[in-house]
Amino acid sequence: MHEIENGMLGASMRSKIEQLLAIPMVTGFERAQSERVRDLFAPLCDEIEVDRFGNVIGLVRSGKPDAKTVLLDAHLDQIGFVVTEVLKGGFLRFRSVGGVDPRMLLGAEVTIGAPDGPLYGIVSCLPPHLLSAGESDKALPVYKMCIDTGLLDAAPVIPIGTPIWFPADKAHMPVIAKDAFTGPNLDDRAGAAAIAHALEKLRKVDLDVDVAVLLSVQEEVTSLGAAVGTFKIRPDYAIAVDVGHAKTPDAPGEFEYGGGPMIGMGPNMNRALSRALIRTAKAEGMDYQLEIMEGQTGTNAWDMQIVARGTAQAILGIPLRYMHTPIETIKLSDAEAVGDLIYHFLRKFDGEVRL
Repeated sequence: MHEIENGMLGASMRSKIEQLLAIPMVTGFERAQSERVRDLFAPLCDEIEVDRFGNVIGLVRSGKPDAKTVLLDAHLDQIGFVVTEVLKGGFLRFRSVGGVDPRMLLGAEVTIGAPDGPLYGIVSCLPPHLLSAGESDKALPVYKMCIDTGLLDAAPVIPIGTPIWFPADKAHMPVIAKDAFTGPNLDDRAGAAAIAHALEKLRKVDLDVDVAVLLSVQEEVTSLGAAVGTFKIRPDYAIAVDVGHAKTPDAPGEFEYGGGPMIGMGPNMNRALSRALIRTAKAEGMDYQLEIMEGQTGTNAWDMQIVARGTAQAILGIPLRYMHTPIETIKLSDAEAVGDLIYHFLRKFDGEVRL
């Protein structure tokens, strides 16, 4: 199947994620790339558009009169940086956009979104030989860091306000295990890929509800994209698909890597809808994990829930290691399982949830 004509149709989960990661969308700078995402999702929807904010909004119609609408949301934006000053010798000052941990930045490779085409850069760092006593134990704040462009004069080609991101070409996405995928921005391109997986399977289903898709912008800073998109769609139900923290030796209290979808439970979620997803997982013999979210969930669901007349909201999470770093890591099977759970729920959903 021809990838350019058919978007992500027929592609594996790995290929779906790779196609999405190839589109740089630093939060606040997404609009220039939104059409590329629209083209990938177009074969999966009956209607699709890009709004003035940069959201990609699609619709799969059931054809049933007065059908309820279920919204599936995943955010497209990624953490990154913006140029704040161009220094002599080809160096740049910058600030982070979204939550970036400065501890892992020194020596990192970055892509600079210059107007005439992407440029390579590295976050410069002093060699240990030149550090004074005690400096090696301290994290340098982002505003004191510089990016080395390799140019003698960067001012003519890199204006202030230029976005910067972690590179996501295949050379920087090693396969560390058969079912694993590592790279930047899996938060939340993995969620978008899971939705694409569900939509692909739903093409063969006679639905009783309309399914709206919101690939939203600016989640990492404001969730404004989700709020604007949800207001336009006015869904009856919504499922926010995002990532959650997977266990590592230094974070043993988190969720099982490879343990299946994380189903949110808490005041941001509609209890009946969450329980319907749990019943679906049990009926299909799927592994799942309960994520107790006692307050602000840190996802688009927090804002989507109260838009317009209010929305019955659920959250599905993909376990992820090393969030907000260039080496975010997931199990491909977890992303696929989230898509499968959405598919199994929607193929039988009549538009009413029951406790």
